[in-house]
Amino acid sequence: MPNLAMFDLTGRVAAVTGGNGGIGKGIALALAEAGAAVAILARNGEKNQTALAELRSRKADAIAIRLDVNQRSALQAAFDEIAGKLGAVDILVNNAGIAIPGGALTLTAEKWDKVLETNLNSCFFLSQIAARSMAARKAGKIINIASEYSRFGNQIAPSYAASKGALIQLTKSMAIEMAPYNVQVNAIVPGWIESDMTAPIKSRPFYNEILMRTPAGRFGTPAECGGAAIFLASRASDFVTGATIFVDGGYAIR
Repeated sequence: MPNLAMFDLTGRVAAVTGGNGGIGKGIALALAEAGAAVAILARNGEKNQTALAELRSRKADAIAIRLDVNQRSALQAAFDEIAGKLGAVDILVNNAGIAIPGGALTLTAEKWDKVLETNLNSCFFLSQIAARSMAARKAGKIINIASEYSRFGNQIAPSYAASKGALIQLTKSMAIEMAPYNVQVNAIVPGWIESDMTAPIKSRPFYNEILMRTPAGRFGTPAECGGAAIFLASRASDFVTGATIFVDGGYAIR
């Protein structure tokens, strides 16, 4: 019989950026169901409260903090608030991200900077705050949410592909640095996942192309990303670091 206690997150504190919807909320709910106390960090106050109500309806110990991850001066205060209300962060999930279309011929410097600031820089600075605390306690988990475009090029949104590719390299680099402190740093690459963001695709010809390319023949669910997050957040993954786990129904291998 498997030792299910290895996946138990009781007594752990998790912070999930962008945890008020889509993949982020799926991960937040999964971590809560595994026993973790959960802090949602996201910009939209109304969505924060809706997600918080859903977490608490499942008897989870949870809070929601309105935070723009690009506001570097506010990041430490958010961690301090989590520590005061739930305890020090044991699990950080860097999920918040944006995509802005525009290629080399059209994208403005301001839009390039905004994508890199959100998808890469904020992940580093949030991870830096978490890592210092985790290193002092000799335990912790950092999970970065990357993208299929960390592996493929994207002529429509090269800033997005570049930021996610760099996030994979940041994951590997931090994994090496933090290993002596018993802190594991890994990445999840979601494939096409059911969400409000991907819903419009179902009315486009591209939708059938996605299904044909995906061996599983369907979109995934946020809860399925949550399963991978539970593994990477738990003792079951204590000897897994610098890894990239694809949760994509085989999309990347075809």
